[in-house]
Amino acid sequence: MSTLRTFTSYGRGAGSARVRVFDWLDYLSLDATSETYLGTSNNSGRTLATHPWGVVQAEWRLRAATRNIADATTLISRQASPLSAGRLEATLLSKAARGIYDFDDALGLSPAGGTASLSSKQRVWTNSVRAADIVIAGNANLAEQALRLNDNVVIIPSCVDPAQYERKTTYEISRVPRALWIGSPSTESYLKTISTSLLALHASHGLRLTVISAGDASLGALDIMIDRKDWSPHGFGDDIRQADFGVMPLVDNEWARGKCAYKLLQYGAAGLPMIGSPVGANAEVLTHAGAGAPSTTDEWIAEMERMIDASPDSRAAQGELALHTVAEKYSFSAWAPTWARTVGVAAPRE
Repeated sequence: MSTLRTFTSYGRGAGSARVRVFDWLDYLSLDATSETYLGTSNNSGRTLATHPWGVVQAEWRLRAATRNIADATTLISRQASPLSAGRLEATLLSKAARGIYDFDDALGLSPAGGTASLSSKQRVWTNSVRAADIVIAGNANLAEQALRLNDNVVIIPSCVDPAQYERKTTYEISRVPRALWIGSPSTESYLKTISTSLLALHASHGLRLTVISAGDASLGALDIMIDRKDWSPHGFGDDIRQADFGVMPLVDNEWARGKCAYKLLQYGAAGLPMIGSPVGANAEVLTHAGAGAPSTTDEWIAEMERMIDASPDSRAAQGELALHTVAEKYSFSAWAPTWARTVGVAAPRE
């Protein structure tokens, strides 16, 4: 069995790299050589500018890897270098004994022109999908895009391990009902799409919204009902348990249809009832969990009001079904045999 080498442009602090690569290595106790560029949670222009020597070293290591990877299985998640236009990733994949490319966003839709042309994620995605022996896509929509360039595509959703989540145990609503949203600063704007609905429930029921993220940017009119918490790998469990339901709004466009519903899976792993926009992978998760799937402002108001006014037993049943759905269809244990077979590592014991 060949050596497994993984390449991500972010370290464990970044959601995608953690979920798509590092959580799998940990779950299966795999001994892999991991190249994480700077090891940071982002590769913004500011981050790269403040680590010039680190960038030079990372680029040197990646070029060196292309010369000694012939006996290895190579797994690249999204991209190996934030400065690449795809040729580097294609070389790492094509020269490896087994080249695997994994992605969980609609990177093929990223802009390729203007200032982004040199290191466009679209160019990286295109070159990587074409060069890979196997492509792992996070959902059916993404797989359809990849199949236009490569006929060996496997769907493996982003997964969670319910055993790692603190389970919600009480479903009584206190004097102040509480919704929860967990994510990153780049996706907080989705909350603005349901601001009218959230504010209506704030006015009628006193609803508060806990936002677990890494930023503190204003969300406009929503600021009056938001309580912010900083995200940390192990620091959000209690916030999930204290919430009454989780929300995941999206807009219905090609980019959002590439999302892998990870927020919903986190809610479900903790037994938290959920409400989300029926877009892309969200629709599948919500259907399996029998959860609210509103599309309009009035529907969002109605679903959140129904959740608040429901009996504790009803909310508990919704949380239980959400947990069952995640465990059966979106957990590491459910997908471990497929992931191991696709990557070419020892399969876990049944």
